[in-house]
Amino acid sequence: MNFNSLKKWLVAISGVDVERISHRERLASALGGFIGIWAIIYISYQFVNEIGAALIVASMGASAVLVFGVPHGKLSQPWALLGGHFVSACIGVTVASHIVDTTLAAALAVGLAIGAMHYLRCLHPPGGASALAAVISGPAVHDLGYQFVLTPVMLNAVIIFLVAIIVNAFFSWRRYPAGLSKLVGAQQQEPSQSLSRQPDVQVEDIRYAIEKMELIIDVSDDDLSKIYLMARQHASENCMSIDQINLGKCYSNGGYGKEWSVRQVVDESIDKNQDRVIYKVIAGHDRRNTGVCTRQEFACWARYEVFRNENSWQKVSNQQTVTQE
Repeated sequence: MNFNSLKKWLVAISGVDVERISHRERLASALGGFIGIWAIIYISYQFVNEIGAALIVASMGASAVLVFGVPHGKLSQPWALLGGHFVSACIGVTVASHIVDTTLAAALAVGLAIGAMHYLRCLHPPGGASALAAVISGPAVHDLGYQFVLTPVMLNAVIIFLVAIIVNAFFSWRRYPAGLSKLVGAQQQEPSQSLSRQPDVQVEDIRYAIEKMELIIDVSDDDLSKIYLMARQHASENCMSIDQINLGKCYSNGGYGKEWSVRQVVDESIDKNQDRVIYKVIAGHDRRNTGVCTRQEFACWARYEVFRNENSWQKVSNQQTVTQE
């Protein structure tokens, strides 16, 4: 076994993060965590004693890692952060007030919190710590009752949320919340899309794109490979056949938002060597533009045939309205 093989083997079994994250990304995360937790520690000690505050800060410390370390992650977004802590703290207080056995109450509080966060789609791992703190942190927290939910838990969560918005606003590549980048304008240039044949994308290419965008995604290379292969399989299954691409007909790519487009085949050139179609974009992205490609490439782009019905475009197959111009 050579050195490279040994290195890959050790990385595989240890789960070491091999993503190349820039120094500015790491420093921005550390700065945000410092400011957020400093404010939280100060506020927590105003409401509970040192033991209770330590447990609450531990919960928020875990949230800070997610919000500042992985600001674009699904578990870091505002609904996950605020909703996760709120529902978990409510469950923790409720369980603590009805069950005397601390061991049973602690286990039940965390289990119920996980289930509730799943159903409410606000899964946030540190929320489990908030539920646990409500049970095991002692009389100082128990005496607060449901006030514990508002102060200090939700107050601390709101502080982290506000600090995350302010700190990340200074770094254009890491807007928080993640959806904010769509409102203020994405800082990365969107890749051009073309119907011309492109080389097959490999996992290494996807990893390069992730690193180029300075994103931190909690997905292993094996899982990323499976996602890519399943996505390609799904896309190929939804491609139309070349026999379905006919002169004068209109087709849609089935995209969403600005990616949605309708193209009409306006001409074709069939010979022994090449089967090409000329199309015009009549709705959606790149409207009024024209292009040329092979019939096979057009079939891979198209998801279904459509027709115009008053102000909407409808599928030919089942007359289902898909979008409006």
